[in-house]
Amino acid sequence: MTTYVLLPGFWLGAWAWRDVAAGLRAHGHDVRPLSLTGMGERAHLAGPGTGLATHVTDVLNLIRFEELHDVVLVGHSYAGAVVVPAVADRVPERISRLVFVDSGPLPDGMSQADFTGPADRERNEELVRTAGDGWRLPPPPWREQAGLGGLSEDALDRLTRLSVPQPWATATTPVRLTGAWRALPRLHVLCGFTAERIRAMAATVPAFREMAGGDWTHRDLPGGHWPMFDRPGELAAILHEAAV
Repeated sequence: MTTYVLLPGFWLGAWAWRDVAAGLRAHGHDVRPLSLTGMGERAHLAGPGTGLATHVTDVLNLIRFEELHDVVLVGHSYAGAVVVPAVADRVPERISRLVFVDSGPLPDGMSQADFTGPADRERNEELVRTAGDGWRLPPPPWREQAGLGGLSEDALDRLTRLSVPQPWATATTPVRLTGAWRALPRLHVLCGFTAERIRAMAATVPAFREMAGGDWTHRDLPGGHWPMFDRPGELAAILHEAAV
């Protein structure tokens, strides 16, 4: 049995991992999907001060108070970019492997908002100002998102119904790392990029610098950015194999 902690990306809660968690539990694993503060069933806890440090503390406290060891720490999108490496940097002795789902660790001092580029950041900041009370980013119109066209109407309705605004400070806070996380083995589940493209971009784009070199294993899962919705069985199989 392996212990998995599953962290969702922007706008999502633990509910997003339902089908993946079921697949892992069918193999006998201990699976802990986590809704970060202000997300999912913890949406009522969101506030202007909810930032990256809050979400890192969420995960550290789960590991501490549930007395978890040899954790496979899985992060999708935002969670993979900044939460996973920040947690692993602080408690590497409690973690056996890091998994980045269509994501990758950002370098020390970079924020999620920095990764998206100036145009996207400006557009998101305007949404925060005009539609998010100045501190939260509303979910996107999911039916217009590339890579979700294969979902059923029921699945799209669920995604639309359960998504909540993302506290914007989680995107703008720079991640702070000592580099201790680099000692851990890492699995890259690649949906929108190939390993070759990542290595090429790492040579010239600072945001990709940590995604090449080191103890990496790569698995391709071509498709959209949210494989927990359109390819949950295949994603669960990849995660299970990571523990074997």
